[in-house]
Amino acid sequence: MLAGTGSDVGKSVVAAALCRIFLQDGYRPAPFKAQNMALNSYATPEGLEIGRAQAVQAEAAGVACHTDMNPLLLKPQSDHTSQVVLNGRPIGSRDAYSFWRRGERISVGGQAVDLRQEVCRAYDRLAARYNPIVMEGAGSIAEVNLRERDLVNLPMARHAGADVILVGDIDRGGVFASLYGSIMLQTPADRRLIKGVVVNKFRGDLRLFDEGRRMLETLCGVPVLGVIPYFSDIHIEEEDSMALARKSQEAEHGKVNVAVVMLRHLSNYTDFDALERDTRVHLYYTNNTTDLLAADIIIVPGTKSTLDDLCELRRNGCAQAIVEAHRKGTTVVGICGGYQMMGVEVCDPDHVEGDIERLPGLGLLPVSTTMGGDKLTRQTEGLLDGQPVRGYEIHQGTTRPIGDAPEAPLLVMADGRTDGYRADPRCMGTYLHGILDNTVFADLLLQPYARRAEEQQPFDYQAYKEQQYDRLADHVRRHMDMERLYQILRTHD
Repeated sequence: MLAGTGSDVGKSVVAAALCRIFLQDGYRPAPFKAQNMALNSYATPEGLEIGRAQAVQAEAAGVACHTDMNPLLLKPQSDHTSQVVLNGRPIGSRDAYSFWRRGERISVGGQAVDLRQEVCRAYDRLAARYNPIVMEGAGSIAEVNLRERDLVNLPMARHAGADVILVGDIDRGGVFASLYGSIMLQTPADRRLIKGVVVNKFRGDLRLFDEGRRMLETLCGVPVLGVIPYFSDIHIEEEDSMALARKSQEAEHGKVNVAVVMLRHLSNYTDFDALERDTRVHLYYTNNTTDLLAADIIIVPGTKSTLDDLCELRRNGCAQAIVEAHRKGTTVVGICGGYQMMGVEVCDPDHVEGDIERLPGLGLLPVSTTMGGDKLTRQTEGLLDGQPVRGYEIHQGTTRPIGDAPEAPLLVMADGRTDGYRADPRCMGTYLHGILDNTVFADLLLQPYARRAEEQQPFDYQAYKEQQYDRLADHVRRHMDMERLYQILRTHD
């Protein structure tokens, strides 16, 4: 288990690195995180929902993702409530207080469900199919006030009999206190599970930390298995919303400028990683009207709360800026909730999202969306202008042409369905997450601006991701004592 001294210390990325290293070394690894809190989710091949980080780690491990890799997913809907997704299916929404007060038991349809039992069963099923399991903790392992209700950190490690490696972030400061304190705050039994520490995100000459390594080993009583340098030239899809704060926020001269509208409940922002790495493009996130008007392409992204974010776009002036930009020639694309917003109206007669029953949309597409029904989650294949595309869907509601608007689907799916709407080459929407990973769609989007692009070569995102996993594995191998780690795993007590 990769456990952490806090959030955003790099557990997910180190776990992905170990998944790839174990694969390279001839093993059959798989990732596992009992409970995840994230808006950035992914659809499994069975059409179920898990956290994006475990899907990325599964890709690094060379295996198909499965709900057993992340059996419990909490998707925040507000500051106090989250949708609860258990074994890939939503089972309702809970406020944080009642969720944590009740601990491991939750009521679903009048039946009591034992969440601890569910996540342990998922781990057991996974461990019967793969070896080793690369587990990931959540947040800090030292939240002692939540110890009795914790489903994901040391209690999960106890169930699995896992060797725990504690990861600390030296870049944020206080790494000695955070590593030592996190260990000392454990019970004696849990402390014995911690077999080593990793110092992550080191900047500068590693030789300057030689004494620090020795001091940490003396203080913590376990080996320092690695001091991993900070990197900015290896790109792994991130799940934590903290990653958005590090992304570009304004236009750049000389490239095709793509603005992603910064929604309050923005979800699945990894949809844009492929474009962000494309050398033809400068991609940035903004809710500034001036920056939206400076873009060549505006993307209205997915959201966990379509109606609430649509209200906010009207309040902050972004809705008017998007409409004005399109009138002046800017391409506008909507994905999932963004596609819903681009229509004439969004209706919620059954109050799926809240109290608002109807809101006018941006009016850029002649479609109407009605919320309701079961959440649709599935991986999807189809054709765009006769060329194959792949992606996944995670949404509630249906979107149809309104009035006498003609049928103008963007995609024809493999099962005969259609998806999305294309009003013209500069105005379209789709429910398909991951559509931008397909070169054929990226080229379609960028074609009107090709002369201004610095490089005209198509971008193969899948090959790029595989290269990045290998580079990440090489980086971690160089700075982590893999021989010592294997020795720990082989002498497991």
